[in-house]
Amino acid sequence: MGLNGEVTTPRATDEVVDLVSRLIRFDTSNTGEPETTRGEADCAKWVAQQLEEVGYVTEYVESGQPGRGNVFARLAGPADSDRGALLVHAHLDVVPAAAEDWSVDPFSGAIRDGYIWGRGAVDMKDMAGMALALARQFKRDGVVPPREIVFAFLADEEAGGTWGSQWLVEHRPDLFEGITEAVGEVGGFSLTVDRPDGEIRRLYLVETAEKGLSWMRLTAEGRAGHGSFLHEENAVTEIASAVARIGAHTFPLVMTESVAQFLAALSEETGLEFSPDTPDLETALFKIGNLARIIGATLRDTANPTMLSAGYKANVIPQRAEAVIDCRVLPGRQAEFEATIDELIGPNVRREWITHLDAVETTFDGHLVDAMNAAILAHDPQGRTVPYMLSGGTDAKAFAKLGIRCFGFSPLRLPPDLDFAALFHGIDERVPVDAVLFGTDVLEHFLLHC
Repeated sequence: MGLNGEVTTPRATDEVVDLVSRLIRFDTSNTGEPETTRGEADCAKWVAQQLEEVGYVTEYVESGQPGRGNVFARLAGPADSDRGALLVHAHLDVVPAAAEDWSVDPFSGAIRDGYIWGRGAVDMKDMAGMALALARQFKRDGVVPPREIVFAFLADEEAGGTWGSQWLVEHRPDLFEGITEAVGEVGGFSLTVDRPDGEIRRLYLVETAEKGLSWMRLTAEGRAGHGSFLHEENAVTEIASAVARIGAHTFPLVMTESVAQFLAALSEETGLEFSPDTPDLETALFKIGNLARIIGATLRDTANPTMLSAGYKANVIPQRAEAVIDCRVLPGRQAEFEATIDELIGPNVRREWITHLDAVETTFDGHLVDAMNAAILAHDPQGRTVPYMLSGGTDAKAFAKLGIRCFGFSPLRLPPDLDFAALFHGIDERVPVDAVLFGTDVLEHFLLHC
C-alpha cells in the first residue's frame, strides 16, 4: 500500500531476488545423459504457476523426453502492429555441482554478502528470474509493449539443446510463429576499463555472434593381440598420435566483424592498441582482465582433446581406440576447419560429429540494438554497448535456423574486480544482488522500447 493508502502492485525489483533464489533451489542438473539428468519439469511447472497467477495463458511442453519441461507465454503488443514478436529466452537446466567443493549448498539459493549463491546464478537463472519478474509486472500492470513478447523458459541448453531448443524448433515451430528477433544469455554484462583521461568506461558486451559448437569422435581400429608381440597396427598409437597433433596445432588468427568491432571500441576507450597487427594479441588482451579468456578464444578456431578411451587389460592390444575433441569454429570457417582436421588425423583415423551446431552471427545495428544502448545509458551514463562474439554456445543456435535474429542481452553491472568468466560452471557460482536489480531495471526499459 502506498503512502496515501492507495493499493500498489509489486514491482519486478521487489521480487526478482527471491525469484532467482527460488529458481536455484530447483536442482535441474543436466549431465548430458537422459538417464541421469534430473529434468526441468518441476522447475518449469513452477514457472508456469508464477505466470498463470498473474493471468498468463501458458503452454507447457516436454521436448522429446519425459521431464524435459519448457514453458511459453505471450504478452500481446498493439493490435495494429506489423512488427514481428520478440523472444526473451532463458534455460532452466544447469551443469552439475559437487556440494563438497562449495562453501555453500549449491542448490540453496543463499543470499549473503551481497550475492545470490548457487548453481545457475549466472548461467542462467539470474536472467530467468529477471524475465519472470518483468513478465509478472507487465501483466499485473496491463502493459502493452511496443511489440508482442514471447517469454520462453527452456530445457537442455547445457547439453546442446537436443532435448530442448533444437527439438522445439524441429517439432514445434508453431511456438515461434511471428518471432523475428530474440534476446538471451551471456551478453549485456559490464567490463570496466580505464580511459586515458583518468575516467572509467563500462562496456556492456552484447553478444552478436557465437562460434560453432561441435563435439567430434575420433576412432582408430587395428588388430587385437598379445601385448608382448611386435605390432605394426596399434589403435592406441594411432589415436594418441592424432590427438597429440590436434592438441599441438594452432589455427590461424581470423578477424570476424563482431570481434573487430569489439577490439576497435576497446582501443578507442582505453587508448591501447588491440588490432590484428598487435604483436601477440591474445597476450595483450589480458590487460583488460580475466575476460580475455573469452575474447581470446574468439580470435581463432579451437580443437581441444577432452576424452580418451582404449583397452581393457594391460597385456592386450585393443582392436579399437577412441577420443573426443571439443571443436569451436568461427563463422564461415567450417570447411577450412574440417580440411585441417583431416590433415592432422591422417588416413587411419575416422572422425564423426557427436554434436554439430553451426556458428551464428548478426550485425550490431537496427532498432533493437538502439533500444539496448538507450536502456543501458538510462541507468548507467558511463556505459556503452559494444558487440562481441561468445566462444561457447547458447540456444540461439537453434532459433537462428528459423531466421530469428539473435542477441545475448542479459544486463548486469558487475564489480570491476569480479572474475565473471570464472563463475560460469565454476565453484561458488554467484551473482551480485545489485547487478540483478540493475539488470531488471535495464531489461524493463529495453522491453518497453524494443
